[in-house]
Amino acid sequence: MPRMTAHRAAALAVAAASPLLLGLWAAAPAQAHGAPTDPVSRVFACSPDGDATGSAACRAAVAANGAPFTAWDNLRIANVNGRDRQTVPDGKLCSGGLPAYQGLDLARSDWPSTRLTPGATLGMRYVSTIPHTGTFRLYLTKPGYDPAKPLTWADLPEQPFAEVKDPALTDGAYRIRATLPSDRTGRHVLYTVWQNSSTPDTYYSCSDVVFPEAGTGAGAGSGGGSPTPATGDGGAGADSGKAPASGSPSPTAERGRAQATESPADRASTAAGAQDTSGSTPVASTAERGSGVSAPMMAGGAAGVLVLTGGAALALRLRRR
Repeated sequence: MPRMTAHRAAALAVAAASPLLLGLWAAAPAQAHGAPTDPVSRVFACSPDGDATGSAACRAAVAANGAPFTAWDNLRIANVNGRDRQTVPDGKLCSGGLPAYQGLDLARSDWPSTRLTPGATLGMRYVSTIPHTGTFRLYLTKPGYDPAKPLTWADLPEQPFAEVKDPALTDGAYRIRATLPSDRTGRHVLYTVWQNSSTPDTYYSCSDVVFPEAGTGAGAGSGGGSPTPATGDGGAGADSGKAPASGSPSPTAERGRAQATESPADRASTAAGAQDTSGSTPVASTAERGSGVSAPMMAGGAAGVLVLTGGAALALRLRRR
């Protein structure tokens, strides 16, 4: 009987291991997360994928956090079921009360922000990776909000100014349009709650926005847009260009009330060359952060290395016979 070649032996070893590797891969959680990139959320702006990491607010947030916001799209809590005010503590709305995101709760007036126009149409881009059913609830801090104090539920109206159910996922992002309240001036927080109905999770995010002070005029822009270059879907300004490789616009961090950021979108677009952007990081539970890689995924990778190494060793032994 002819000897089996080393190449064939290795191929058979990999083929035999395929069901094991597929099983481990299937055991890993699905990559299905999200966060607003326009108006830019704190967690995205200060993440390694955002362009505001050098701002004073983001540096302070990362320092307070003790780690970078790598899993920027994973700020979620399971089984809230609409009990947001009972679940998320006052002063911790931007972190969802999760220690891994505590730096987002710093009371500052220099967070990267987006300029909006009162009463105009907001065009939100909420990046995600896999379609999920659910409802988006949008809140805007009340008139007189003080950014120098921790954000509490009392700073938000009882009812959202907009509620959108099951918007379509287009090019990796949900597009949400809503009319902004007309009685806001100065700096505010756009608080977004995304309650999934296809998963038990609810996502939370804070987007810092700036409205013109009374008497200063609304400025130019598309819909509720910024007079400075900004990207968006109507509400936060007209598109001002895309990065040639990834199709991602870049935000410019505002370091004061006068300058508004250009809203970013994720650089890891799932649609190559798409005009609109999308992105995700590997799934992690609400308790795990750091590398952003889930334990099942790591286990699957390790098993793959062991199996392939064993196949190579078997091939060498057969070749020497």
